[in-house]
Amino acid sequence: MSVFRVLLFVGLSLLVVSEATIPTKTLRLINKANKNGPYLGLVIPNQFELNPLLQHPSYKPSNLTIDVSGRRFRFGTVAGEKAILVMTGLAMVNSGITTQLLVTLFNLKGVIHYGIAGNADPSLHIGDVAIPQYWSHSALWNWQRYGDGPENALALEAGGDYTRDIGYIKFANYSTQPTDNFLNNVWYQPEEIFPIDGTPEERQHIFWVPVDPHYFNLAKKLEEVTLEKCLNATLCLTYPPKIIRVARGTSASIYVDNAAYRSFIYDKFEVSPVEMESAAVALICHQQRLPFITFRALSDLAGGGTAESNEADTFTPLAATNSVAVVVEFIKILTKSSVEYE
Repeated sequence: MSVFRVLLFVGLSLLVVSEATIPTKTLRLINKANKNGPYLGLVIPNQFELNPLLQHPSYKPSNLTIDVSGRRFRFGTVAGEKAILVMTGLAMVNSGITTQLLVTLFNLKGVIHYGIAGNADPSLHIGDVAIPQYWSHSALWNWQRYGDGPENALALEAGGDYTRDIGYIKFANYSTQPTDNFLNNVWYQPEEIFPIDGTPEERQHIFWVPVDPHYFNLAKKLEEVTLEKCLNATLCLTYPPKIIRVARGTSASIYVDNAAYRSFIYDKFEVSPVEMESAAVALICHQQRLPFITFRALSDLAGGGTAESNEADTFTPLAATNSVAVVVEFIKILTKSSVEYE
């Protein structure tokens, strides 16, 4: 039996994932699988986003499935390309842990992340698939004490731990009546990262994490792909959904269903999709210097289009189906480009 000690830093929390024994049989399966690589890693947040891919005719499962640390790694091909599928579970911690396991254990040539998302961009519509060039984690905060303002240094700012460079949200600006607010200001912070080609224990900082430029350029070829418009015979979208490359997306372990915050975060950062996992995947792949890209199908206008309902309850199945359709088409384009390059 071999022992893997896995320590993962996510945000401000140190998570001791396990001092766990990986059975010798499992290690042999991993080693055997890696000899057949490299693979594309497909990182998927939830079951309702995984199932449409498992049921898609382009997915051909193999007989190999490897379970490690509560995660199931499914082997097969997607559009003829060798792939490993893994479901993360909800939010940043789960997606960070799962992605790190994937890239540590297996022989990969790239990572594709997909799923649904809320929308903060007024120019986009439900059903559209957004492909951001940059991702941020927008819930790493320094919460400023009441009485201090933008002109006051943050706690621990002098030592380089925190910064006022990115900006803040002032809670008093969102009161229903003109008043001050004891919640004061929250300042957005960059992540500390430790890339594999850096010096261990010497931190770097990043807020906007870029996707792979080659993948992003290839994604432009997706814009002419036709997506599903109708959920069923009687319920269809008002606008034909489109695939569009956008500047930015953002993630946090927060489900955003608030119109005021949606407007703020779009005005502040010009983000399109807002969701709960992609930035963690981006941060892991960026530090491991592994190509990656994310596709997010918009299931709702974050905060709702009306005061009565959140469209995610209705359009999540359609968004999940469209996100899978885009992934399959992208893999075809990526495979073709690799053959042409060779």
